[in-house]
Amino acid sequence: MAVRAVVVEADGGSRGNPGPAGYGAVVRDAASGEVLAERSEAIGTATNNVAEYRGLIAGLEAAAELGAAEVDARMDSKLVVEQMCGRWQIKHPGLRPLAAQAAALVGRFAAVRFQWIPRERNRHADALANAAMDAAATGGKARKTDAGGVARPAAEPPREVAAPDSPARALAREAAARAATRRAGTDPATAPASWEPRPSDTATRLILVRHGETEFTEQRRYSGRGDVPLSARGRAQVRATAARVAALAPAVAAVVSSPLSRCTATARAIAGALRGTVPLRTDDDLIECDFGAWEGRTFAEVRAGWQGELDAWLASTRVAPPDGESFTEVAARVTRATDALVEAYPGETVVVVSHVSPIKLVLREALAADDAFLHRLYLDAAGISVLDRWSDGGVAVRSVNDTAHLAAL
Repeated sequence: MAVRAVVVEADGGSRGNPGPAGYGAVVRDAASGEVLAERSEAIGTATNNVAEYRGLIAGLEAAAELGAAEVDARMDSKLVVEQMCGRWQIKHPGLRPLAAQAAALVGRFAAVRFQWIPRERNRHADALANAAMDAAATGGKARKTDAGGVARPAAEPPREVAAPDSPARALAREAAARAATRRAGTDPATAPASWEPRPSDTATRLILVRHGETEFTEQRRYSGRGDVPLSARGRAQVRATAARVAALAPAVAAVVSSPLSRCTATARAIAGALRGTVPLRTDDDLIECDFGAWEGRTFAEVRAGWQGELDAWLASTRVAPPDGESFTEVAARVTRATDALVEAYPGETVVVVSHVSPIKLVLREALAADDAFLHRLYLDAAGISVLDRWSDGGVAVRSVNDTAHLAAL
């Protein structure tokens, strides 16, 4: 029986970016929240963004099979949502055919509204995507089911794309021209790693800067979402760091910062030292891990009060501090933020000002390291790390925790 309106929740991911990838999608009755269909598939080696688009496509296909007239499409991928709404350009050649396919599906409905939701409100699709990624590592197959379910809470007001006039719909004209490229296996989104130079494009350079010292940094206290300002030493570090970044990068497209003041103060100093007028903005996805009940406490205090919880947290990145956030959750939002920067600034240099945990997680992924890396890598306050990312998923880490500019302090 056809339904008038449905909610599509979709997600996708890759372990390695690119790496074993999969997607998940859930279709719910808009009125009752009942799960009408699920879709998940292991898609081999691909990037996060490719997997997220594949999840959206699968969800829209399932909604069309159910005879839906209206769709609320909800995803925790800001890049896909913004591109499908026409606010962000689709510059990555590997994503254009997928966006065109999604746009063609949008045209089958009376209305489609795209909405970004936090990852914690997309747990069903996320679980399906993770199961598909597990299958991708072992040669698994797709899963298509019908099932009952439970309604989910609403998030921010949806962003509507009228089906006849979606900006993304224009991409459908490119699909046929790019089909031969996909059939030939030359999609850069799934290109294998290689020592061979990449002559076709220029990398996006990310200059990762940890904020300067604060009172909590000096006292070795857990410092997460609390807005602790820079100390006097931290302000001196920031001045030296700004000069160092300006020497490293004569031309910078943007400075993007965590919204906490210890980062925004660092970012403002850097932007002021750069040549010309450089846009500065904040991104909530770059904020430090939420340490919950441990905020403001020393390691010894946490060990004394939460020994079991601390042991579990140190043993697994999926475990969160009491009332806090796991490193797995932090990694998901930081990856979303850096993927969006690579998409928005192809071939340019972007300064990213953040905290120790997000920067460690970016470097862990870039170096294809395991979770032990997070506890073995030390990042100084005001330290600088540099990495290059290509549109085909290639990564080159140029430096880690450069602190030469702090030697005189």
